[in-house]
Amino acid sequence: MTIKRIRKAVFPVAGLGTRFLPATKAMPKEMLTVVDKPLIQYAVDEALEAGIEQIIFVTGRGKQALEDHFDIAYELEDTMRSRGKSLEIVNGTRMKPGSPVYIRQQQPLGLGHAVWCAREIIGDEPFAVLLPDELMVGTPGFVAQMVAAYEKVGGNIVGALEVADSETDKYGIISPGKIDGRLTEVTALVEKPSKDTAPSNLMIPGRYILQPEVMHVLDRQEKGAGGEIQLTDALAQLIGKQPFHGFTFNGARYDCGDKAGYIQANLALALVRPDIGPVVRSFAKALLR
Repeated sequence: MTIKRIRKAVFPVAGLGTRFLPATKAMPKEMLTVVDKPLIQYAVDEALEAGIEQIIFVTGRGKQALEDHFDIAYELEDTMRSRGKSLEIVNGTRMKPGSPVYIRQQQPLGLGHAVWCAREIIGDEPFAVLLPDELMVGTPGFVAQMVAAYEKVGGNIVGALEVADSETDKYGIISPGKIDGRLTEVTALVEKPSKDTAPSNLMIPGRYILQPEVMHVLDRQEKGAGGEIQLTDALAQLIGKQPFHGFTFNGARYDCGDKAGYIQANLALALVRPDIGPVVRSFAKALLR
């Protein structure tokens, strides 16, 4: 079995961010910062660490700030140089020419539709998908862990994370087959099962390594839950036809599409920062008293 290297990653970032209004009225939700770095930067850094070479953003109207973030800012950089300040802090926001690709998802027709919009850029290669709302903190990063697993088994791999049995009705859940360490064979994908019917407590937290054949399934534009084209529905049709595994993340996950999860991420990442951690910890202790 020949296993092609993962070179491309798709970032579906066309969402309106209505759960964070009014903050996201004029600013993309992916540009919300956790401490001092926007969510999209964490996700891109995670992909680059895993060896991804081409970043594909599936955007919508009003996402100009996201594109500007990964561009050269001549005025800012010239001012910093003239004042003797290091540019290292912004180096990670400057991508190689030709690396970022921006595609418009002209209608909000679901995650499957957003991924399908990148089909011409993906071609016949396997690819990763990252949802920036899900902030994954680990060493190495989640995608790097998944790529290492993919290079052993090939096929499709979805990220997996254990949740409380009482929370299975909030997520897509993996129906497990054979388990080998952090790899779990996927026999089915079940959308939001109750705790009494859930086949496991492994949810899918917004990280995927997929074969290009999923695009052929998405070509049918079949609508599922909410009248949207669901990625999970398309993936379900590949089970049994291609190798399909879940990979359990060794690290921490913060749901930054949720206000409480977003605040938790800021607090957790601030506390481990040597420059601000002690001050934040002292303040948190005093506040909680």
